[in-house]
Amino acid sequence: MATTIRLTRMGKKKRPFYRLVVLDSRKRRDGAYLANLGYYNPFSEPHEVQLHTDEIIAWLKKGASVSETARALLRAEGVLYRYALERQGVPAEEAAQKLAAWRQGSEARRERAAARRQSLRKQAEAAAIAEPEVEKSEPEPAAAAAAESGSAEASEQPAAEGDQETPAPEEG
Repeated sequence: MATTIRLTRMGKKKRPFYRLVVLDSRKRRDGAYLANLGYYNPFSEPHEVQLHTDEIIAWLKKGASVSETARALLRAEGVLYRYALERQGVPAEEAAQKLAAWRQGSEARRERAAARRQSLRKQAEAAAIAEPEVEKSEPEPAAAAAAESGSAEASEQPAAEGDQETPAPEEG
């Protein structure tokens, strides 16, 4: 039987909560599953993730495929890295050290990304505040000069012959 590790939706309407499960690949998303491998709560801050790593690795060894979303979740938590180390035959102690070093680097990357997002938010807020002032200010000098030169050229051009006013004939 072809098995897949993927997320199944739980929770209330507009408040999703996901379980990481193993099920037959032919079953629907929320169908009966073979094993519950953990959960993912995207609405807590920070996101709450609880995984049964040993069970996940056991299913991967049995040949279970992983959905894209579940793969991203497993990659972020380091489960796929641990699985790769086991497949390479790295001893458990060395694998634990490498995993700890990977987690430290991962936390540093997350902190840098959070700082970058925060600075981008501040820049966006500053731009939103400055935007109404730009609308109220006078037009740029280059645009104003172009507008003036356009009106001057129009006044210098003589009117066409049919457009000239003819003097009214004098009575008398």
